[in-house]
Amino acid sequence: MLTETKTSAFLLGVFIFLGLLSLGYLLADAAIEVKKCERSVTVKGLSEREFDADIVIWPIQFTQANNSLVDLYNAVDDSTGQIKDFLVKNAISPDEITVSSPAITDKSAREFGQTEKAEFRYTATQTVTVYSKNIKKVQPLMNSLSELGKSGIAFSGEDYQVKTEYLFTRLNEVKPEMIEEATRNAREVAGKFAADSNSKLGKIKQASQGQFSIEDRDKNNPHIKKVRVVSTVEYYLSD
Repeated sequence: MLTETKTSAFLLGVFIFLGLLSLGYLLADAAIEVKKCERSVTVKGLSEREFDADIVIWPIQFTQANNSLVDLYNAVDDSTGQIKDFLVKNAISPDEITVSSPAITDKSAREFGQTEKAEFRYTATQTVTVYSKNIKKVQPLMNSLSELGKSGIAFSGEDYQVKTEYLFTRLNEVKPEMIEEATRNAREVAGKFAADSNSKLGKIKQASQGQFSIEDRDKNNPHIKKVRVVSTVEYYLSD
């Protein structure tokens, strides 16, 4: 009886050992298959296009000087009226024109440490801004503004504070098409890599869309915008 029990226990141990051995083999084989599935390639896809800006912001800044504050304000109002009349006469809608409050400087309050007295006590800086969607209508006027200069209006040069801006606001309209193009470009690159490595390109494992950037095409044509996006895509590879 004892011998039969020992024999049964031995056989049970053998079966357990063989079972564990088989299970280990299967798990190892499965791990190898999973490892094969983890082969992948990460590539970047680019989409870059040029678009015309759709909004122009044109600040027209001028200065006036006078020793009488009342006369200074009157001169500012007169010059502002001339500029607005010029713009409206050239098909700029009054709704597209805004006028800021003039910035007044009293030079007598700043004479401490100065050896020469300023010719005019007060100076005023005024800005008339055109905000329009009709860029082709506005651009020619920028070159003809000198007509008003002949009437005695002293326009300021374009520095960073009064620089003309061109905006592109239709990004949401072009996003889907550009993302599709970037993804297609990424797949072409991944396909070339797979072919060179004697592999087959599989499905997308993961993907991330980069930030869209909008820049001037060049400094001489700020009304032409270069829109760019780079997508990063990881694809599965198989033999």
